[in-house]
Formats: sequence, C-alpha cells, structure tokens
Amino acid sequence: SGESGAGKTESTKLLLQHIMNLCKGNSQLEQQILQVNPLLEAFGNAQTVMNDNSSRFGKYIQLHFQKNIVRGAKLSEYLLEKSRVVQQDTGERNFHIFYYMFAGLSLEEKQMYGLLDPSLYRYISGRFGTQDVAQRWKHKYQEVCNALDMVGFQEQEQVDMQAILAGVLSLGNVTFEPEESRGSVKVSETSRGWLKAAAVKMDVLSQLVCCVPCSPWSPSVSCCCFLCADARDSIAKVAYGRVFGWIVCKINELLAENVDPEVELREIGILDIFGFENFAVNRFEQLCINLANEQLQHFFNRHIFQLEQAAYKEEELPWETITFNNNEPILNLLLAKPLGLLSLLDEQSAFPQATDKTFVDKLNSSFKGNLHFQPGRGRVLGFSIIHYAGKVQYTAGGFLEKNRDTLPANVRGLFINSVTPLLSVLFIPHESRPTLARVKCGDKALLWLAGLLIFLCPRQHSLTVLMEKMYSANPHFVRCIKPNSQKEPGVVDSQVVLLQLRYNGLLETIRIRRDGFSWRPSFEEFAER
Repeated sequence: SGESGAGKTESTKLLLQHIMNLCKGNSQLEQQILQVNPLLEAFGNAQTVMNDNSSRFGKYIQLHFQKNIVRGAKLSEYLLEKSRVVQQDTGERNFHIFYYMFAGLSLEEKQMYGLLDPSLYRYISGRFGTQDVAQRWKHKYQEVCNALDMVGFQEQEQVDMQAILAGVLSLGNVTFEPEESRGSVKVSETSRGWLKAAAVKMDVLSQLVCCVPCSPWSPSVSCCCFLCADARDSIAKVAYGRVFGWIVCKINELLAENVDPEVELREIGILDIFGFENFAVNRFEQLCINLANEQLQHFFNRHIFQLEQAAYKEEELPWETITFNNNEPILNLLLAKPLGLLSLLDEQSAFPQATDKTFVDKLNSSFKGNLHFQPGRGRVLGFSIIHYAGKVQYTAGGFLEKNRDTLPANVRGLFINSVTPLLSVLFIPHESRPTLARVKCGDKALLWLAGLLIFLCPRQHSLTVLMEKMYSANPHFVRCIKPNSQKEPGVVDSQVVLLQLRYNGLLETIRIRRDGFSWRPSFEEFAER
C-alpha cells in the first residue's frame, strides 16, 4: 500500500520475480505469471498528474503451491476506472493500450482497424506525445504482443480485441443533432463516418444511441442530444470494461493449476491496489479509491496495534499501551447503514428525480457536526472528507450516474432482442452458450458488437469479498513511501516522506516493533530447541 506513485506496482513485479526465482518449478508457467503484470498495466494503467503509470484498478494475485513449487495462479480485479475511457482531466491520459496501438500498429493494420491520425479522437483528447515518447510506446506495444503470446492468447483473439478498442475510439467521435422535421435527435451528418467505423451496421448502432428517451421533466431536444451522448459513452465504457474482464478471465483459464483436485495447495496472495489520491478535482472514482485505502489502513491498524496489544494483555506482559490514529469513525461515516455516505448515495440513486444536488443536501443534513465531514464551499457542488491521509474535496457532479453504472434499459433491450443470431446467443446462460468459433459470421460489425457484449466473468468481485480474503490470511505489509511529489528520480523531499510516515502510522509501528516481541516460537519449538 501507499500513495499513488509510491512504487506499489513495481514492488509487486519485483516480489513476483523473487518468488518465481525461489520456486525453480515449471519454467513456462513461471514466465507466464511474470507476464501478467505488464499485460494488465497496458490495459489497466494510465498517466495521472501524480503518476505516469498509475494503476486504475486493484488486483489480487493468488499463487498456488504444492511442495514449494508453483502449480497455478489466479487473478482478481477490482473497480476498474471505466470513466477514464471517455474523459480525462488536464495532464492525464486514457489507458496506455490506446497510445501503444497507435505507435505500434503498422499502416496496413491501422487501415484494417479503421484507425486514422490519433489527434482526431475525442476519447484521447488529441494528446499523443513527442517522437521519443511514441518510440517508447512502440516498444511497449511489442511487449504487450509478446506478453499476450506468452500467456497464451490466440492470434484471432488478439485481432478481435484490438478491433473492439478501435471501435470504442471511433464511437467517441459520434455526435448528435436535432432532426427538425420530427422534433427528435439523429446522428450528425459529419459523424456518420465515425459511426460506420465503429460498427458498420449504422442503422443498428444509430438506433442504440438515438432511442434514449428524454427526461419527462426536461423534454427538450438539447436534453435528448445530451442523453444520447451519455448513452454513447455508456456503451464505450461497458465495452472497454468487458474487454478488460475478458482478459482477466482468459488469464485465469491459462494459469489455472493442472493438479489432482484432492491435492491440498498452499497459497501466497499479493494485493496491489490503487494508492490514496488527492487531485485538484476529485470525483466519484477518487472516493472509491480512497475508501479502499481507508479499509486497508484499518486492516493494518487492527493487525499491528489492536491484535498485537491484545495478545500482550492476555499474557499479562508488562506493557505501556501505544495509541494510534484509529480511522474507524471515517469508515462509519462512509459505510454505516442506513445513514452512511454510500447508503445515502444508493438511496438517492434509486429515485429517478434525485440529482447530485439533492444528494449533497442529504449529506449536509445527515453529517452536520461530524468531525470528518465538511460541506462544500463556493459555487462548485461538493463536500470534503477528512481522511486518515488528509482532507480531500470531492466534486459531486456525476456521483449518481456513476453509482448507477447502468446502460439505458432500451439500449440493453436492443441488444437482447436483436434479430442477429450471434447477439442473442451471447445472452444465453454461460453453460449453454456456443463458443464464438462455432458461430459463422463474416460481418465485422457483428464481431465488434459480439466483443462488446461478451463477458465471461458474470460475478464481479467487490471490496467486501477482498477484505474477507484479507482477514482470513496471515498478512505481511509492504508500505511504499513516495520520495517526492514531482515524479523525479533520486530526489527525497523529507517533508513529503515525514507526512506519509505520520499518517500511515509507521512511527508508532516502529515503536511497537522495537518495544514488542518480534520472535514468537511455540512452546513445542522452544522446548525442542
């Protein structure tokens, strides 16, 4: 754990290399496991103002062992920041893979995927990079291709995956305009080429985004244009999210252990999760990330301070209690039911008439006087939370929409009720679904839409499941400390470091490790020795 940019992902890669080196087992499996991290970085990491290679999701890697030899691995992913696909703030970029593709694909391949100059695409905001950067991305693209080959992805799977990503970028350039004669909305004439590049079946996708009903209390055509743009972005986000989920599931298929089910396997799990974030503008995603970090900090406090000192008390050892910064009140503010922040957000999300403003008003009235909550000030709709790592101001715009995280019902319905057999097949329960290899289809558009809908991981992991895993394990903590805020190598800012040591509770941890009892043999071990 640690702040964004502190070195968590790099530490994870080094730790995996170290463990694989100690195993000396199935060399091919070990190499496959080592390729998982760089592969996921390409699809799940992005540049932010705090970190040029920031994890925009959490991952938990479980390594399974038999007699100290690695036999398999399983990957779980949490809370991918799908909104980054359609929007990035100043100084930030989309997921790495989009830039790697532009830099690494040949001219013929770009033509095959319908990709044009990267400056034209709204979803990557025209931000590409210098020639040196492009050369580095080209090298990264080759690394991704090598990783896909090493882990075991088939060539056609790789082609289909990139076709979907290219389609997502083209979809982002589709715009809408009023259709005066009918008082409705249509795809603008200037963006019909982008629509064709995204899906070929123009009439189908045109229906998908233009059939979004207007709000009954705001039925203007301009409102309908806005809702259509929302539907377009929803399709792009769900497409990318499902590609990412499919990659994770495919990795798990390829790395699954091939041993007798009766054999008992031991396990080492490595959690690499996004670090605490505090940007100039903090949104719903930052709240989710910071909540995860609050939970991990509480987990750390429980093991290092509460359980440790309880053991000393139980054995009646002479001990002066060490106090620590307990963040339970912050977790109660966020997670309590029925009046915690997330419960109130779910409640508001269930009301069609609710807005981000009504949500903020509810927070202000519910948490009046709470030491860890401050109402927003100024014109920007928002609020502040006093986290264990400091005060963070959140902009409330988009909280309800992102919490709902749904495709409009009629957009989903058009997919389900499609007359195209392939699209219907994809909604058959997984056990009885034919594979794509058995479905004959020469239409590139249908393959794109198939990729958009297929999702082989119906069960989404939650932070609750993650914490259950953590509490059932014997944990070891790696605390990563960020040396400076300028992303500079070889520079240590003592004030930046000291602040992290304080809010992480590391100064108290050093004290309890120094004054406590670090070596604990059992009575049997002691007697034998």
